[in-house]
Amino acid sequence: MYKLFSRLSTLARGVCHTRADPLNTAIRPLNAALSHTESSAPVSLQGAPQSDDSADTEAFSFYPPFPGQESSLRWGGKKYEELPIAHVKATYNNTHIQVTDHSGNPLVRTSCGTEGFKNAKKSTPIAAQTAAISAAAKAQGKGVTYVRVVLKGLGQGRASAIRGLTMGGLDIVSITDNTPVPHNGCRPRKARRM
Repeated sequence: MYKLFSRLSTLARGVCHTRADPLNTAIRPLNAALSHTESSAPVSLQGAPQSDDSADTEAFSFYPPFPGQESSLRWGGKKYEELPIAHVKATYNNTHIQVTDHSGNPLVRTSCGTEGFKNAKKSTPIAAQTAAISAAAKAQGKGVTYVRVVLKGLGQGRASAIRGLTMGGLDIVSITDNTPVPHNGCRPRKARRM
């Protein structure tokens, strides 16, 4: 077993080196040009189109902006703060999904119970996925394509609801967990005797 593993790892290492060599030779001149520049001005690459627009002179960053800083990223022509929000509340007995606009006005509301699941079936991941697909279809009918997802609760339908939203045709931009966590607030219930 060890011999097979070592042979496979050497074979994979050799394939990676042969694939990476052309990339390394293409990057070396760029790295050399960047290391020899003494000024903080941006490096102009040969063959790159030059533009005179002042908006294009801003350096593109892969990192998100700091709070309060403007970002040039847009989803369907909307800023991040203007995107609709899909609120997913996953309790132990049900999963509620509500899509609102950026100011909190409701657009679509579904749950596992409204989709026809009864009693213990409401708490299953399949019920949450079905409710999320239905919510995504209704939201697309109202013109929603990109959403932010806010999760709340520890139920079984958390991951399934996100999967259902994407299966329904919505593009998820961000996922935020907003589960309330007590800092030793109220006394918990006594343990169930099984």
